[in-house]
Amino acid sequence: MGFARTRMGTRLAFVSFVLAVGATAACGSTSDATSGPAASQPSSAAPSSDSSTKAPSVASAAKVVITIKDFDFQTPGSVPAGAEITVKNEDSASHTVTASGQGGFDVVIEGKSSAMFTAPDKPGAYPYICRFHGNMTGTLTVA
Repeated sequence: MGFARTRMGTRLAFVSFVLAVGATAACGSTSDATSGPAASQPSSAAPSSDSSTKAPSVASAAKVVITIKDFDFQTPGSVPAGAEITVKNEDSASHTVTASGQGGFDVVIEGKSSAMFTAPDKPGAYPYICRFHGNMTGTLTVA
């Protein structure tokens, strides 16, 4: 009987060891640094000060937003040619930003969400409408 207990205890210890090693290996085996618990911890390879100082100036220069609020477009004065434009819909209804003629942009923005499109490459005034609500109009001025 003493031999059976020792053998059972040995098996149990071995199984526990294998499970512990497997769990430890699984925790460190991911190569995707953007997911899992490790993704929220700071990396030891922090970005250089050059990249962190350049990013905000580029982002702020390119930040162009058309806001839709109370079934009305709030358009910036002018935008650079080819700029990425964010359309922020603060209404609960869906809207579109659709070029009335030239321009080629047409984006649907669900209620309480945002979408993006690219401004035309050529300077000029580009009238646009909401295809869902014909009384909503605006003009995108590309400089």
